[in-house]
Amino acid sequence: MRRVSPNRYPSVGTAVFESSSHHSLLLNGLNELRSNGQLFDVTLIAGGTDGNKFSAHRVVLSACSDYFRAMFTDQVFMETQQKEIVLNGVTNEGLHYILEFAYTSRLALNLSNIQDVLSTASHVQMQDVVQACSDYLEEQIIVDNCRDLATIADTYSLWQLSKRVYHFICSNLLSFSRTNELQRLTAHQLTRILDCDYPVDCSESEILSIVMKWIEMNVSERVQYLAHLLRYINFKEITKQELSQHWNRLQQILSESMACLIYRKMFAQKDYKSPEDSNILINTRGMELAIIKVGGFNNSGVTNEITYYLQSEKKWKYLSRIPHVEQCNFGCAVHKNQLYVIGGCFNQSLEENVHPFGFRYNPIYNNSSNPWSTIAPMHRERCRFTLIAVDNYLYAIGGVSETEFPIIGDDLYTSGEIYSPEADEWTPMASLAMNNRSQHAAIASNHFIFVSGGLDQDIVLKDLIRYNTVTDEWDSSLSPMLCERADHSMVVYNNKIYVIGGWFEDPMNGTRVLVNTIDCYDIISDSWSVVGDIPTPRYHAGIVNKGSTLYIIGGFHSDSTFDRASGLIESFDLV
Repeated sequence: MRRVSPNRYPSVGTAVFESSSHHSLLLNGLNELRSNGQLFDVTLIAGGTDGNKFSAHRVVLSACSDYFRAMFTDQVFMETQQKEIVLNGVTNEGLHYILEFAYTSRLALNLSNIQDVLSTASHVQMQDVVQACSDYLEEQIIVDNCRDLATIADTYSLWQLSKRVYHFICSNLLSFSRTNELQRLTAHQLTRILDCDYPVDCSESEILSIVMKWIEMNVSERVQYLAHLLRYINFKEITKQELSQHWNRLQQILSESMACLIYRKMFAQKDYKSPEDSNILINTRGMELAIIKVGGFNNSGVTNEITYYLQSEKKWKYLSRIPHVEQCNFGCAVHKNQLYVIGGCFNQSLEENVHPFGFRYNPIYNNSSNPWSTIAPMHRERCRFTLIAVDNYLYAIGGVSETEFPIIGDDLYTSGEIYSPEADEWTPMASLAMNNRSQHAAIASNHFIFVSGGLDQDIVLKDLIRYNTVTDEWDSSLSPMLCERADHSMVVYNNKIYVIGGWFEDPMNGTRVLVNTIDCYDIISDSWSVVGDIPTPRYHAGIVNKGSTLYIIGGFHSDSTFDRASGLIESFDLV
């Protein structure tokens, strides 16, 4: 026989074969062994010696469950040698479905078997089944069973289910409180509802009433929890009149010593919610302060798009659009958590048109499919003005109008107008020192409105003036800014006003010079100082502070880029 030299054949590499059907073949084969009663090596007894017996293969159980793997492989357990193993705390039905899943990877869940399956899966540590049960229960949440599901979630540490259930309860708290499920809540569960900070569908006064109702259902047992539960009530969102009514109700069930303690808790704050606010914002529970970006310019030109930014999500999301033709240079303010967009200008036949109309956006619009509504128009059309909210009013100050020579009577509104949301009407405000002021900045602090800079007949201003909303008077005796500014912004934090951005005119050649400093005005000492520099100087930027963090959003970098808006966002720490 001749020997074939290996050199006559080309070198052959390793070939790896993987069957995509092997997993199902293996599983089907194991299940067939079970169906035929072959190669069983263990019998499981559910719930005790009198329970049903289930034959199985140790290797299958060990592969699916950490519980069984430890039981069959660790010699410290006597079960490693036992042929029959009793599983206390496991039901017949639960064990049946668990074994069905182990051999088929399929599980049929319904409201009749869910608790048995979940209890057994948790007992034998089959996490895939536990998660499947949790996912199933999340889809079954209704008012009539949410309390039971909360108990199940707490019992088996199903955190995602627990979150969904309590979120549902809070979102339907009023209807939930009218059912017998309220009475079945434990003190721990009620505390969780009050402390979880999820959005609710009722006022804080109604939440306090629900707490009292829960206590009244079993006063002797539950009154001990009252002081603890009141720690989670936001008393500043309840009017003093409402608190008095609740107090009269509580006095009937409290002892004298406890009454004194509860009274101090309920009436400790100095500021109460005003009655006018009661129907505007239902409740701040579960709400996060957002930065709103309204309109402006983008690469396509003027846009009416409104987006918002939440720090928790760290991205911008679409909210709505201004219900008007594309416009710019409008006034924008938030009052009682409602957004007002008023005035502005738009392009029509290559001409700038200024208008007086206003729109209100209500994020909570239970009685309408449209969150937008119109408000009474201003007496004068305005653009490039400021809109400031103070107490229960909006103040439209200065700006540019199409009417160069106002008709008799309208000159009362040249400096500014005051809007009452309650009455839906505009009234005049005291005359401004310079009636033609526009492109200025304004900010509110207490009951004062501070106005700085801007333009008056193409002259860039540097003055700082103050308007008293209580007396309807202007004060022009304040120290002026460190330099002229127009198209800038102001924010207030900790009794100090910060001026950012804008431009002034170079006296030599008349070009715009961008201001790169952040200047600070101390309201108490009436003095100015420079506290920082802006890495990217700009004007027409959106500038806002969230706490001590200042955000500078968008804007223009120079005249040469006026038709190209910047998307740059920079932040500055004010402390």
